[in-house]
Amino acid sequence: MSYHQQTQSRYGNCDSYFTESQDDGIYVLRAEARERQRSIARMQQRALAEELSNLTAKEYQEDIMEHMMHMEVGLVLSKRGNEDIANPYQSQTLPDVNSIDIQTEIQWFMRPYLLDFLVEAHAAFQLLPETLFLAVNLLDRYCSRRVVYKRHYQLVGCAALLIAAKYGDKKDRVPTVRELKSMCCSLYDDEMFTQMEWHVLQTLNWVVGHPTVDAFLQIALAAAPYDAEVEHMTLYIAEIALFHKEFVSTPPSVLARSALALARCVLTRPQAKPTEWAGAYDAQTVMGLSNHLYQPSPVLSRKYASTHLSNVVATVEEFLATQARNAQRAAASPPTPPPTLTIEEPKHVSEYGPSTPQKVAYGAIMNNGCLTPPITPDGEGHFAGHVVKSQPASIYPSTPTSEPSQNVSQQQYFQNSYLHPQHM
Repeated sequence: MSYHQQTQSRYGNCDSYFTESQDDGIYVLRAEARERQRSIARMQQRALAEELSNLTAKEYQEDIMEHMMHMEVGLVLSKRGNEDIANPYQSQTLPDVNSIDIQTEIQWFMRPYLLDFLVEAHAAFQLLPETLFLAVNLLDRYCSRRVVYKRHYQLVGCAALLIAAKYGDKKDRVPTVRELKSMCCSLYDDEMFTQMEWHVLQTLNWVVGHPTVDAFLQIALAAAPYDAEVEHMTLYIAEIALFHKEFVSTPPSVLARSALALARCVLTRPQAKPTEWAGAYDAQTVMGLSNHLYQPSPVLSRKYASTHLSNVVATVEEFLATQARNAQRAAASPPTPPPTLTIEEPKHVSEYGPSTPQKVAYGAIMNNGCLTPPITPDGEGHFAGHVVKSQPASIYPSTPTSEPSQNVSQQQYFQNSYLHPQHM
């Protein structure tokens, strides 16, 4: 009998001489078991690494907090003989509202439109929360030292976002110049992004590091069991604060603790003890933040309406509605007699009545920045048919920026920009 006939008699009719062995299933099971063991080993390694990281963080937490507070103040010690001299102007990491107030072209009402653009770009590239806070900090610090043309305002914001992403975010998520140019509707050339990035770094003396609100928030949340809803609510409140002038110069540690206290109040969570670091919040800052919960930016509302951010927008709306109902009930109830007050002796008042408060001189309240920020770029620039001359040369170098194409009219130039001319 031939081999083919023997095979047919043993295994039946088969088109091939190769048959599957019954032992192959054993190898598959063994391979699955090995893969399972590898997965368990990886999980154990991650758990061990996280435990060691937490132990190390607790050991160095005081040193980390001290370093962050030192960075927040932003003082650099310089040697003068054997004596250390603090120089608050060399690497101040907090922007100065008074310096931004004297800007010649950009105004505060333009800021929300630029921040809406940065928030959308930040979400599109899926960057870390601290990247957004750092980008806004770099933007404000630059505007504290340089006079910025409104046609360059969006360019400065893109450069700040690019620097912040390169500083602390994942490499594969850092936006490219081509992507930022596309988001700006090709308003700026590739070279302008590179030049503005270099100019921002030069103006800030290459001091990029800044303790953000998110960094302080993580330290405050580490003292309590993790609550994702509290974290998302705090970030939402902190990002609302970015849109308002009164919080620009607020230290991030104060803003983080105040936003956390307000978030716990909205979510009816227990507050931290006054003896804890997170419990030492500023009541005035909390009240200021609560006053801005009523009209948030539409971009922020869409961002925090998602489920992976706990839909904190709906929670805030429900909280505000409850507060409004309670206020109506209190107004409808009979008024209670006012408490007895002790009236002090009236102070001397001028015969002409109370005086009108006067604006404090800028030189008396300036903390950092240049007395008169130098114009960026240097030289003469044509804007809306007028010639704008720069001021004398400054200690900060300037970045030459190219003018818009001559074949595009000024009206079309602003229509393509994200900042609409009616808001300029």
